[in-house]
Amino acid sequence: MSSRVLITAGASGVGRAMAEAFDASGARVWIADVDEVALAGCPDHWQRSRADVADEAAVSALFREVEAEWGGLDVLCANAGIAGPTAPIEDVRLDDWRTCLAVNLEGAFLCSKHAAPVLKRQGCGVVLITSSTAGQYGYPNRAPYAAAKWGVIGLGKTLAMELGPFGVRCNVICPGAVEGPRMEGVLEREAAAKGMTRDQVYQGYASGTSMGRFVEGRDIANMAVFLASDAARLVSGQVIAVDGHTVNPDPKL
Repeated sequence: MSSRVLITAGASGVGRAMAEAFDASGARVWIADVDEVALAGCPDHWQRSRADVADEAAVSALFREVEAEWGGLDVLCANAGIAGPTAPIEDVRLDDWRTCLAVNLEGAFLCSKHAAPVLKRQGCGVVLITSSTAGQYGYPNRAPYAAAKWGVIGLGKTLAMELGPFGVRCNVICPGAVEGPRMEGVLEREAAAKGMTRDQVYQGYASGTSMGRFVEGRDIANMAVFLASDAARLVSGQVIAVDGHTVNPDPKL
């Protein structure tokens, strides 16, 4: 039987790249997203649900639906996230802080919480959480995002300890700067805040890696497929960066 893979924020960006990669590997794909337009634009053979990962009732309903339809779950990709505000800490509004943590950290917690009983009953499975290199090094003017992404690393390592005795693995993937609309928004906000051009900020991010470039969604997706496979059967509790090798997390722009 092919693997059953659930991907949150799976209708666009890194999540969609993951869905495409798992689909290409022969897995059955189920995507959850809040963007109904993006969901409608995905391939017809992917199963899909509209779900807000920050809403426990919606997450609980999603996992009941998945289990009823599939009878279980092999891989959870807890991928949903938002960029959050770009501002010095003293200018961050509490509501913006809470919203960023609700999606990035609490969303991963809620999905893991409701996946765990399913995976433990099976005695097997994989949880993959999308963090960020901001969760390894921090990043100025991105305090809510960095705090949330540090938090999911602790969550992932703890899940590996809790679920390992039940045959379930958990790993955390840390993308670097990923080409795409979300990062474009970050670049534009940082450029405006620093009185710079978008290209100058882009180059600052790229020059902070030894490979001098951004990563693409497919790079993250390929790592997810590997970590979910039997080739990684004893890889658990790890935090793996896919970032072109960050050498300076705070390049002086």
